[in-house]
Amino acid sequence: MTAEPLDLGPMPEHCRLRTVDERVVGASADRIFDLARAVEAWPTHLRHYRAVELSDRRADGGGVVAMAAGRPFGPLSWPVRWVAEMQVIGGQGGDRAIRFRHIAGVTRGMEVEWSFAPAPGQFTPSPNRDATRVRILHMWNGPSWPLVGGVAASWIIGPVFIHGIASRTLAGLAATAECA
Repeated sequence: MTAEPLDLGPMPEHCRLRTVDERVVGASADRIFDLARAVEAWPTHLRHYRAVELSDRRADGGGVVAMAAGRPFGPLSWPVRWVAEMQVIGGQGGDRAIRFRHIAGVTRGMEVEWSFAPAPGQFTPSPNRDATRVRILHMWNGPSWPLVGGVAASWIIGPVFIHGIASRTLAGLAATAECA
């Protein structure tokens, strides 16, 4: 028997750190949503992901996901790891979102939401193709390091690591979706 989906609730309204990565993808909302929620397949589509393991599977396809990625810096890659609860909201033909709450790693407490909205006529290379606006929102108050936690989150972790990995993830999944 599969466990009930996690309920991560709404995204927080205010946090010290807020990053947004957004892109119009030349694919249907169903196509890009299916690729995004299939987190265990991310390493096959994304060179910067080394491993993804989904455990404690839930009826919605979510559960607890352990991820390992690398943040490239020229020829070098800084390894990062985190564990998050994952909730899949909606599905084929309706409202869709994927929510994550980081529960282990430096980013413990971070809230993440992937949202998918049809964007007819907005895919620049081919305006007649199906298009979807995909938005990844990260909200976080930073690590609980005395005195430097907020500064580290706002100046380094957010713009360098979170944006660096999320923008590559979105670009890679968009390229996969657009090839279909």
